[in-house]
Amino acid sequence: MKALLASLIGVMALALQAPAQTTGVPAPTNIPGQKYPQLLPDNRVMFRVKAPNAQKVQMDLGKKYDMAKDTSGFWTVTTEPIPEGFHYYSLVVDGVALCDPASQTFYGMGRMASGIDIPDKDMDYYQAHNVPHGQVRSVNYYSGTTKAWRRANVYTPPGYDENPKKRYPVLYLQHGSGEDETGWPAQGRMDFILDNLIAEGAATPMIVVMERGYATDPTKPVSTTGGMAANVFPEVLVGEVIPMIDKSFRTLTDRNNRAMAGLSMGGFQTFQTTMTNLDKFAYIGGFSGAGRLQPGADIKQLYNGAWADPDAFNKKMKVVYVSIGTKEPERMYTGVKNFHESLEKAGIRHVYYESPGTSHEWQTWRRSLRQYAGLIFKN
Repeated sequence: MKALLASLIGVMALALQAPAQTTGVPAPTNIPGQKYPQLLPDNRVMFRVKAPNAQKVQMDLGKKYDMAKDTSGFWTVTTEPIPEGFHYYSLVVDGVALCDPASQTFYGMGRMASGIDIPDKDMDYYQAHNVPHGQVRSVNYYSGTTKAWRRANVYTPPGYDENPKKRYPVLYLQHGSGEDETGWPAQGRMDFILDNLIAEGAATPMIVVMERGYATDPTKPVSTTGGMAANVFPEVLVGEVIPMIDKSFRTLTDRNNRAMAGLSMGGFQTFQTTMTNLDKFAYIGGFSGAGRLQPGADIKQLYNGAWADPDAFNKKMKVVYVSIGTKEPERMYTGVKNFHESLEKAGIRHVYYESPGTSHEWQTWRRSLRQYAGLIFKN
């Protein structure tokens, strides 16, 4: 009787657990055909991996979760609800961080890592829809400054190849620290964002250039940004990338048809590059990163006094855009908000946006690109 009772209790327990196991759906970032990771209705995530000879397996999603092993050699864990948006993660097998073989990999944190995208209730704008689509193509070129081959990813808008006489404005769009030129098309889904905006008539068809933000001159001492060398990036972009793009693609080459924007480190690089080349750019965007303003510094003294005459600057520039997530780390949030307030006090016309409920993450930057792309090249 006791054995039967125990068996019944065990079956009941399995039955109670079954709905939680079967209501999940494969994450959109899974390799095709893979069931795990699975997204549960309340945004919990179930991870499962086979490692029969491992002694300990953890799932590292910023927070480490110990995984439990079954008799078949599969390790499983279910997280608490995860915030919406894109997240890097790793499997830690006996102390070694590895990519999940069931998930797509992305370059982030200075290495290849697995990633998972938790659906957002407001994610329609960065999903693929049945609208005309542009293309993201890879362009390799030799840099005389860095004495090395470099690569840029270039988005061309829908209809680019079908309209050989049409020319387009260009947005130079930069990634953040620890990422590279693949970040905006892969993690950021910028091509779908632009496709959808263009289809809606909310954005002007444009070319978007995404370059690797790290560049060093081997003949000069190296400085670092975000732990990676980037000390001659403005020179590479202005002196080599822009001429190469203007030669290789059908661009509109005047400053009124050239914009730049970037996230985090890329936002700092954007202000560093554009504010010292105002004859070449009419649009500036910093997402979770903008101009560096030291405490007590006068913003009108930055960039050789470019903001000393606000009326002249406002007449010259079409759009200056600054954004931040409301849940970003305090230092970042305060720094960007103070920068915005300093611009405001100095009389510099700009757009300021706070992404509600998001941190230093791709959801903040996807939203920012959606806004910024809808503002530029309008007149």
